[in-house]
Amino acid sequence: MGVVMLGEDAEVLGAGALDWLLRNANTADNGIWWPRVPGGDDEDASIYHGTAGVVLALLEGWAHFEDDRYAQAALRAACWLSSRLDDYAHDSLYLGVAGMAVALRAVGDLLDDEPSRNAVPRALTLLRRRFDGVGWNKFVELMLGNAGIGLAALHLNDLELAVSAMEPFPTTGVPTSGGTAWYLTTDGSSAELLHHVSHGTLGMAQALAAVGHAAARPDLMDAARAGIGDVMARNHGGDEEFLVRHSDPQRINDRINPYSYGWCHGPAGDIHVFRLMSHLTGEPEWRSAVDRCWTTLIRSGVPRRLEPGFWDNNGRCCGTAGVLAVACDRIIEQGDGRDFADVLVADLLHRAVTDETGTRWVNREHRDDPPELEPHTGWAHGNAGIIRELLRYSRIACGGESGYVASLPDHPVAVAARAGESST
Repeated sequence: MGVVMLGEDAEVLGAGALDWLLRNANTADNGIWWPRVPGGDDEDASIYHGTAGVVLALLEGWAHFEDDRYAQAALRAACWLSSRLDDYAHDSLYLGVAGMAVALRAVGDLLDDEPSRNAVPRALTLLRRRFDGVGWNKFVELMLGNAGIGLAALHLNDLELAVSAMEPFPTTGVPTSGGTAWYLTTDGSSAELLHHVSHGTLGMAQALAAVGHAAARPDLMDAARAGIGDVMARNHGGDEEFLVRHSDPQRINDRINPYSYGWCHGPAGDIHVFRLMSHLTGEPEWRSAVDRCWTTLIRSGVPRRLEPGFWDNNGRCCGTAGVLAVACDRIIEQGDGRDFADVLVADLLHRAVTDETGTRWVNREHRDDPPELEPHTGWAHGNAGIIRELLRYSRIACGGESGYVASLPDHPVAVAARAGESST
C-alpha cells in the first residue's frame, strides 16, 4: 500500500472514529460530556479517560476536516468542563483541573471562544488555592501530581505556579548511585521507585527541565539531570538500546511485566524526555539517547501480539498510538520513521471495528475472561488518543502540516534537524 493511500485510509478511519464519539456523547443542561465507555454514568472531565481528552480530538478533527460539527461539539463540551471546574476533586494534568484548563485554553484560542478562555485563569486560581506549599496531594509525578501540574502551568503561561510546583523536588529526592530518584508519593506509602514518564522519575525530570529552563533556574535543571542520570544508569539495553525496568523493586508483580514499551512505562515515553533535553541544550548525548530509545522500539516486535499480554492495547498511553506519535516525531526530526509509522498505522487499520455507528478499537486484557474490553472514548485507551495520531500521520503522509492543532504540555513539538546535523 502506498504511503499516500495509507494516509488517506488513516484519514477515513479518523473520521469514522470521530463520528463514533459524536454518537456516544451524553447531553447535560450545560453541554455534552463523555463517559469512559458508552452508556456509562461516570462524569469524567479528565484528559486521560474523559471529556477533556475528547475535546482535544474534536479540535484535531475540526482543523483537519474543516468540519464545524466537531467545533460545535468541542464548544458544548468546553461549556460542560468549565461548569465542573470549581467542584472537581482532582487537580492533576491527566486526571484533573490542570488538564481541563489545557483543553479549555485550546478551545478558547482555536475557536476564539471567550468563555473557555476566561475559564483558564479561574482554573489556575483554583490550583494556587489548593497548593499547600509542597503539593496538591500525596503524588508528585507527571500524571497525578506536581510534575504534571508544573508542566500544565508552564503551558498556560503561569511560570510562577510552574516554579512553585517544582521547587520541592531538589530537596525531596532519594540519592542513588546514578543520580537522584523520587518515590511515587510523599507520605511513605510507596515502597518502590518507578522510573518512567507517567508515574516515575523521568516524568519528574522532564517537568524539572522544562520549568527550570523557562525560569532560568539552574537548581531545577541540575535536579532534572540527576533524575535522568539515575534512570540512565538502570539501562539494561546495552550500548545500542534503552530499556529500563518498570520499577525497583518490581511493583505489583502479578499484574505488571518488568519491561514495557509504551508511553507510560517504556521507551515510547522516555524518548520525549531526551528529545526535550536535546531541544533545550543542544548537547549531543541526548540525541544519542533518543536514538537508543528508537532502536529499542523498532526492534521490540511492536505492534505484533507476540505472546499473551505483550501488546494488547491500541491506545495512546500503553499502546500502538503512543508509539505512532514517536514515529511521526522521528519522521520530522530525523527523516527515518516512515516505514515504522506505516506498520503501526496498518495495524490500527486492521484492528479497527467499524459499523454504522462509526469506528472504535477493542483492547485486550489476557488475564480477564473474556479478554476483550469495552471500547473507550478517551485519550489514554480509546478513540480520542488514536484519532489525534491517525490524523497527524495522514497529514504527514499526504504532505501537509506535521504538528498537532492542540499540543499537550508533556509532548515536545517536533523540530526538524538543521542542515548538516545528524543524530549520531
